[in-house]
Amino acid sequence: MSEDPAADSHVGIVIVGGGATGVELAAELYNAAAALAYYGLEVFDGSRLEITLIEAGPRILPALPERLAEAAKEELETLGVRVLTGVKVTQAVPRAILTEGGERIEGDLLVWAAGVKAPDLLAGLDLETNRSHQLVVRETLQTTRDERVFAIGDCCSYTPPDSDRPVPPRAQAAHQMARAVFDNLVRAMAGRPLRRFVYRDHGSLVSLSRFSTVGSLMGSLVGGRMAIEGRLARLVYTSLYRMHLIAIHGWLKGAALLMVGRVNRIIRPRLKLH
Repeated sequence: MSEDPAADSHVGIVIVGGGATGVELAAELYNAAAALAYYGLEVFDGSRLEITLIEAGPRILPALPERLAEAAKEELETLGVRVLTGVKVTQAVPRAILTEGGERIEGDLLVWAAGVKAPDLLAGLDLETNRSHQLVVRETLQTTRDERVFAIGDCCSYTPPDSDRPVPPRAQAAHQMARAVFDNLVRAMAGRPLRRFVYRDHGSLVSLSRFSTVGSLMGSLVGGRMAIEGRLARLVYTSLYRMHLIAIHGWLKGAALLMVGRVNRIIRPRLKLH
């Protein structure tokens, strides 16, 4: 046994939810552990982490093609993550997660990354909600009980007529909904008929920190969905982030922020401790 207690310490982390949030967090924790050496904590690295990722479905990353989901799982397991699929959580108790199969999974930190729940406030507005307290909306994104109320993003639930599942609570869905509601508000004020919201899935990218990136894009040039991984996926992921930054702040400020970020990568610590 080492004289330094930290040399033999382990940190157990249990993450519930094998979607993009849970998978990205699991990988990023290993990147953060490696960065601790820059702060003088050389005795603690990724080998001291004991991370368990629990997914109730048959596989992680259900939004991605099965091949990419399997590649992500292999990458996580290479890092040291214990990936459990087809396991349902029944209860969270202090420092442990209990599963339907009777297993008790210990953890110093328990993280819930499974699904979206709207604020309880919405359940008391006398509007139709689902079990997650999301407002149920029609094809124009108006609530079913009051056409004067529109809802977008994670706080609403819309199931297209040709689907048996609601539009997923993703950033791209919220962005498309915002544009649709703006257009319908303009139309409503002008006395024109409202348009039906049509969700277009442009694909998903999941970053496994510096280790890898996987994803799928709607490849209009090649037809259908295009699966990408590795350096190409990482390049696309970074490019989309830069486009998002420019869209929010404009070209001038966006370019300045990107330049500052580039400089900070060189002169600033690799991990924030606040």
